[in-house]
Amino acid sequence: MPRPSRRTFLQTGAAATAGGVLLNTPAVHAAGNNLLKVGLVGCGGRGGAAAINALAADKNTKLVALCDVFPDRITKKLAELKESEYAAKIDVPAERQFSGFDGYKQLIDTDVDVVLLVSTPGFRPLHLAYAVEKGKHIFMEKPHATDPTGIRSVLESVKKAKEKKLNLVSGFCYRYEPSKRETVKRIHGGAIGAVQAIHTTYLTGDLWFRGDEPKWSEMEYQLRNWYYFTWLSGDFMIEQHIHSIDKAAWVMNGELPVSAQGMGGRQTRTEKKYGNIWDHFTVVYEYASGAKVFSQCRQVSGCHSEVADHVIGTKGSAQIMAHTINGEGGLWKADPKKNKDMYQTEHDELFAAIRAGEVINDGEVSALSTLMGIMGREAAYTGKKVTWKDILNSKQDLQPKEFAWGANPVPATPQPGRTKFV
Repeated sequence: MPRPSRRTFLQTGAAATAGGVLLNTPAVHAAGNNLLKVGLVGCGGRGGAAAINALAADKNTKLVALCDVFPDRITKKLAELKESEYAAKIDVPAERQFSGFDGYKQLIDTDVDVVLLVSTPGFRPLHLAYAVEKGKHIFMEKPHATDPTGIRSVLESVKKAKEKKLNLVSGFCYRYEPSKRETVKRIHGGAIGAVQAIHTTYLTGDLWFRGDEPKWSEMEYQLRNWYYFTWLSGDFMIEQHIHSIDKAAWVMNGELPVSAQGMGGRQTRTEKKYGNIWDHFTVVYEYASGAKVFSQCRQVSGCHSEVADHVIGTKGSAQIMAHTINGEGGLWKADPKKNKDMYQTEHDELFAAIRAGEVINDGEVSALSTLMGIMGREAAYTGKKVTWKDILNSKQDLQPKEFAWGANPVPATPQPGRTKFV
């Protein structure tokens, strides 16, 4: 069986993107004195943090527009941002505050130079496509979609962004942390030999619940509590554990899994308020090279917590989160003094690339990592072995036929052996 890789994936014609390389582009903002106007789509906690990162990344940036499906979230976030040390770099009058399902279009249609796409993951493909169409530089939070149909849309947008020489930096932030970059670089350089297995865990407690109000429609309830609905979050394996899957994909250096099989379920999230997502997954990814990735995630309070990535090679092992390698040359550990905040670094590099007239395009590798997560989720949901070809060609589309306030029935919680692969 031929080794499936990012190269062979591209040769099939499914996508042709830059995958993190730098490309030359006209230095429109290279002077450094030109104001870079920033617009934020998604006014949640992560959105506010991304806005601060963007304002800190360049001395001549200004936040000029905000968007969220809910007006009250815009008001709240704007008040919070104005209490920050970057208040002088915030200028968002009422006419540049956009809400509703089409608010993202209104924001992108303004003269912003950079858009931060930090809304609910289910909307990410739509928001990305429009931002690329309008020629904006982009920071896009993970994950990039919640179903294979969305991923194919993202890959097409990534291709167009490359053609237009637009920056597209992904929210897979661990790839921007210097200590992890050095650790993975050494693994790719042969420090532990050929990678045989990766055991990655993301074991945490319960998360937030934003309540219910009699006046809320089904659609509003789901959007207010978006984490608990697969069409919006992708399930927590995609929304949270996707970081671990992306680190595994990074270590595997672009090699794509041949297949996945898994299990999981819903032991504590039994109430209706938790929508249709699970609370634990275990997935095994198999590679043509013989390597395997063992993936475990859980969101249950009162249990052991752990976020770790143990990499086993033919000549040693490595711990990605601890930034250590134990190989033939002995124990190596990254110098913590050289490390930097990964969230800030990804924005620093985005704005530096814009100023330098260069392009960073993370889109392809990030989309494929997201698809790898979806592959594992569907293997667990159905109880079947799912191949890369299966998931790449899957017709699954979790999005509603119409984005409107009112009824929006929730699909049944997946049951292995009964839930069918689409």
